[in-house]
Amino acid sequence: MAVNQKNTRPGQADDFLRIQDLLYLCLAKWKWFVLSLVVTTGVAAVYLLRTPAVYTRTASVLIKEDSKGKSVSSDLESFSEFGLFQSNTNVNNELIAFQSPALMTEVVKRLRLDMNYFVPGKFHRQVAYGLTLPVDVTISDLPENESAGFTLEVRPDSTLLLSGFTRNGTDLEGKDIKGRLLDSITTPLGKIVVHTTPNYVEGEAYTLYVDKSGLYNAVNSCSSNLSVSLNNEKASVVDLSFRDNSIQRAEDVLDMLISVYNENWVKDKNQIAVSTSMFINERLGVIERELGNVDEDISSYKSEHLLPDVQAASSMYMAQSSQTNAQILALNNQLYMTRYIRNYLSNDANRTQLLPANSGIESANIESQIAEYNKQLLQRNSLVANSSTENPLVVDMDQALASMRGAIIRSIDNQIVTLNAQIRSLQQTERQTTSRIAANPTQAKYLLSVERQQKVKEALYLFLLQKREENELSQAFTAYNTRIVTPPHGSMLPTSPVRKNILMVAFALGLLIPVVIIFMRENMNTRVRGRKDLESVTVPFIGEIPLFARKRKGIFGKKPQEVKAVVVKEGSRDVINEAFRVLRTNLEFMTGKDRKSNVIVVTSFNPGSGKSFLTMNIAVSFAVKGKKVLVIDGDLRHGSASSYIDSPARGLSDYLGGRLDSLNEIIVTDPKQKYLDVLPVGTIPPNPTELLFNDRLKQVIDTVREQYDYVLIDCPPIELVADTQIIEKLADRTIFVVRAGLLERSMLAELEKIYGEKKYKNMSLILNGTEGSGGRYGYRYGYRYGYHYGYGSGYHYGSDEKRGRGK
Repeated sequence: MAVNQKNTRPGQADDFLRIQDLLYLCLAKWKWFVLSLVVTTGVAAVYLLRTPAVYTRTASVLIKEDSKGKSVSSDLESFSEFGLFQSNTNVNNELIAFQSPALMTEVVKRLRLDMNYFVPGKFHRQVAYGLTLPVDVTISDLPENESAGFTLEVRPDSTLLLSGFTRNGTDLEGKDIKGRLLDSITTPLGKIVVHTTPNYVEGEAYTLYVDKSGLYNAVNSCSSNLSVSLNNEKASVVDLSFRDNSIQRAEDVLDMLISVYNENWVKDKNQIAVSTSMFINERLGVIERELGNVDEDISSYKSEHLLPDVQAASSMYMAQSSQTNAQILALNNQLYMTRYIRNYLSNDANRTQLLPANSGIESANIESQIAEYNKQLLQRNSLVANSSTENPLVVDMDQALASMRGAIIRSIDNQIVTLNAQIRSLQQTERQTTSRIAANPTQAKYLLSVERQQKVKEALYLFLLQKREENELSQAFTAYNTRIVTPPHGSMLPTSPVRKNILMVAFALGLLIPVVIIFMRENMNTRVRGRKDLESVTVPFIGEIPLFARKRKGIFGKKPQEVKAVVVKEGSRDVINEAFRVLRTNLEFMTGKDRKSNVIVVTSFNPGSGKSFLTMNIAVSFAVKGKKVLVIDGDLRHGSASSYIDSPARGLSDYLGGRLDSLNEIIVTDPKQKYLDVLPVGTIPPNPTELLFNDRLKQVIDTVREQYDYVLIDCPPIELVADTQIIEKLADRTIFVVRAGLLERSMLAELEKIYGEKKYKNMSLILNGTEGSGGRYGYRYGYRYGYHYGYGSGYHYGSDEKRGRGK
């Protein structure tokens, strides 16, 4: 006998499962896990089969630094303190350039990425591109931003069948259209021409799904699949990644993206050379005209005055003068170019125009300032092309360019002052030399001045010719801004969906879902679940009986077969027989050897608890041991125990009502157990309570007490009628049957209260209907009371359909 002495309040035991309990429940429900794993892995397998694979290709390119940008002047270096010119600005700008929609638009147009082709597959449509694409389709008269689609069938005889036309997601009505390869076919979408590719095999049949997306949508789709990042913050290597369903298409996109980027970069760089070339050609034209006029003046003057060679007359003085004039010529050349650049910068119309790179000013400071100014101006113009002049970045760059322009003008002004000072010094020297030739004719002076102009024009003309050739060479040999470090490459395994991860998640869900269901089911269950829920009750516990199925399921549509409810068999070693042996041992220990305390009442709180089933099997367990046992069906309203012996017509009610005088006439001996007798109900009376108050009931109990080793009385539930309380006064002890899964745990407090108030003699508990891990036993029992008599109060039993219990 087990008695629990815990002080916790009954019915309020721990409602949450321990890990060990949850593990036992999961092991008992192992079939749930098998089914869940089959379902989740099956769903994952279907998802993997029906989801197109996505592959990733990655390329790395090195952004070259502009050599002219390395020699920044001291004036520009001061701006770095304000974060305007950082070393990585160029690379960050190129990152944005690689993601430019204009760049991707050119890639889409060149590769025709707005045209998508698919072929039928076992589980989903597969992409046809490159080596797997046999034909190429051209759709005329369709705006580039509209989408369309149709099904193309290429037959072995080179004929075509076009069907299923859609435009902007709307199905177009019309019949299937036939045509031939390379012919212009009129369709609801416009003129369509189907060209063959090198992969076309003549005589083969093909089925393609042609899907043309709008140019804008295609650019957005490709841009979303492109990823641009800096490989290292301290380096200028850019990583380009592209995701696509086709490996070859992903590689082609990256290759074309780098190629278009290089072409655009070269175009931007050539703008400086083009601007310089225009400036040089303009100046060459002006100087060429001026030089021609000087030559014509010298020739006309000499012809008119028949002048001899003046140099021969004053060679000594002219040698000195020539040296001075050469220096003046060089300084005038620089002064001329410097003033022109000064005027060019001061003109507001040229604020957005590039400055000549090879200006001829012999000042490294000014040359580096002009180079940096052109570089920043190109970046500003690029930003304006992609946004507007109101962009904050553009405004900041305009301010920076204005500051740079001011710095250049100041440097030029300083250069002009220096050149003028040098020229004045040389002119003073030259005047001294000229005064010494005062005796030369006036014609010689005139020719000398004209020839001086001729030499100036000629030197400037040759200088500009040289610069033009240098500019043309620099334009012809412009190198790309990038160098491919790693060509497009990647794994042959798809990056999405990841089979291993999805199967692992499916397996984890397959294990988790049953655990969650079991956990929620058990914690939401408010009824007695097992022995653990009775640990807080102090009523003596004498045993538990496994669940036993009283009805066998039908096979192939047959009705369920009734199974005899007496399960105790002599010599049987199954679980339920062992449970009744333990229960019998505990009862023997409680009753001892005193035969006068052998009358036991069996009752419960709820109908359907299995008290009649337990009463009969406990009786049989004593009978097989040789104990003489009597089962009295004390449920005068139902007669459950009487049904085990086919409910005889006469019984206890007839004896209590005085219709019979001999008790032996109504006691029935079990044909299989000679030590087991049953006292049935007999006729169901309309007034069972009045009959139980009859003194004859006490006479029955007193009589059978002396004749039998054990007397078991099957009584109604205590919550429904008062019959049990009447019978219990004549009994020696009371057994309460608690059915697992039926009795609410909140009723355990009431049970404890009854035990504490000692309303019933020698109370003890039996837990019925528990589930064990070694096997499943089920017991289905129905009990429903209802008034159906025309007079008095009567009760009627039947099956409880909701709980699946049968009589």
